[in-house]
Amino acid sequence: MNEVNKKGKLSEVAKLFFKLGCIAFGGPAAHVAMMEDEVVTKRKWMSRQHFLDLMGATNLIPGPNSTEMTMHCGHERAGVPGLFVAGICFIFPAVVITGFFAWLYVKYGELPAVEPLIFGIKPAVLAIIASAIYKLGKKALKGWELAFLGLIVLIVSLLGVNEILALLCAGLLGSFYFTSKNKFANRTNSIFPILFLQTGTTLVSKTTAMGVFWSFLKVGSVLYGSGYVLFAYLDAELVMNNLLSRQELIDAIAAGQFTPGPVLSTATFIGYQMAGWSGAIAASLGIFLPSFLFVWLLNPLVPKMRSSKVLSSFLDSVNVAAVAVMVNVLIVMSYETLFQENSMIPDWKASLIAIISTVLIFGFKKVNSMWIVIGGALLGYLFMLF
Repeated sequence: MNEVNKKGKLSEVAKLFFKLGCIAFGGPAAHVAMMEDEVVTKRKWMSRQHFLDLMGATNLIPGPNSTEMTMHCGHERAGVPGLFVAGICFIFPAVVITGFFAWLYVKYGELPAVEPLIFGIKPAVLAIIASAIYKLGKKALKGWELAFLGLIVLIVSLLGVNEILALLCAGLLGSFYFTSKNKFANRTNSIFPILFLQTGTTLVSKTTAMGVFWSFLKVGSVLYGSGYVLFAYLDAELVMNNLLSRQELIDAIAAGQFTPGPVLSTATFIGYQMAGWSGAIAASLGIFLPSFLFVWLLNPLVPKMRSSKVLSSFLDSVNVAAVAVMVNVLIVMSYETLFQENSMIPDWKASLIAIISTVLIFGFKKVNSMWIVIGGALLGYLFMLF
């Protein structure tokens, strides 16, 4: 009976994260928002506080944060097997779609025209992110001090300060303040050993599958922040070493943005360009494998952090900082999506899709985010037709 129950949970995890992998457009903030809606609000696999704790801790380890959150959610529902099933099911659609795009690109020299669909999805995703910020923010804001700390993080993020640095500093500052306030200033426990690593001088020395694998494994092991940071690595290591043209890199980035799921599926596209299907598989395995290991090690530590007074203050501060970073993402995305390029003139089509999506998200609590994404895509396609 227990074995049947375990298989049922794994099946549940697989179905959910495969679905999210097929519809999760909009980047890490949107992915986390959809996950929160599914695993906390609808399925109640964990409390919103624990989801926040996992999100805050995950922001401090290397790798694609939203993909690592799927692994945490899978672990909470079905243990270690659930961790691997959730991560694989979430990554799989993006890798397959991006691999198909890479094949088309190499064969025909161009990408499929999916811009009309993406045009509609982007403003719809804004409403999903806003909903998650509202729910997570209510849980994270436990007092005026945390609200003030969150405001500081939002301001420095808008000014361009690195999000990982902002999160870490917020955690240290909050931990020091709250432990001092509660007369625990005499405790000088070290909180987190942060290891800064640097990639080597050449990313891909051979265009063999094994060479591609080790190169992307190295990147996946040291890549902090959102998947978009990957582009800086690839430009410096591939383009500058004449292993890839800048136009090919730009097209690879476009393919990663066109597909649902993690942006790091860009690695699949590049792997195919460098060594065919074996290179695509090698790059995909290399870029994502470290995340499975990091989450496997981190997940059991999060409840222990919450039970420690010092680390609990650190976690509360990182949590509110993480919500502030999401607000920053929402502001930047809103400007890029709702206004015409390089101007302050609103784009009425995108604005209308955003308004409709917001009304559905906040006015009809049971509307699944999947339908918001699909509806936005259809509206975008219709608007671009007429």
